[in-house]
Amino acid sequence: MGTTHVKVRVTNPADARKYWEGMFLVDTGATDTLVPGPYLEGIGLKPEATRVYTLADGSEISVGVTVAMLELMDDKIGATVIFGDPDTEPLLGVTALESAGIEVDPVNQRLKKLPSVRL
Repeated sequence: MGTTHVKVRVTNPADARKYWEGMFLVDTGATDTLVPGPYLEGIGLKPEATRVYTLADGSEISVGVTVAMLELMDDKIGATVIFGDPDTEPLLGVTALESAGIEVDPVNQRLKKLPSVRL
């Protein structure tokens, strides 16, 4: 299996004129979406809370989180975003995928829009 990337626009919910767009690695092992902190700060977002996450190796980290609008595959959703280190690759987590009604086809390395969102 390879990797899947998708273009995502991250928008400040308080001011839709402020946004950042980039390629995100689709990570079905991640709950929330991670964006390098400087991009979030650049669109006027700041951490609203701190959350502890468990990494794949079992270690824990404490990071700032906020809410942003994510736009992908012709859909907009509100999502929790993590303030990542400046050099981290943006990750699109499973919560955002499920909220938008998108599933991953790992064999063909594509995303597929479902006909409806699971309730």
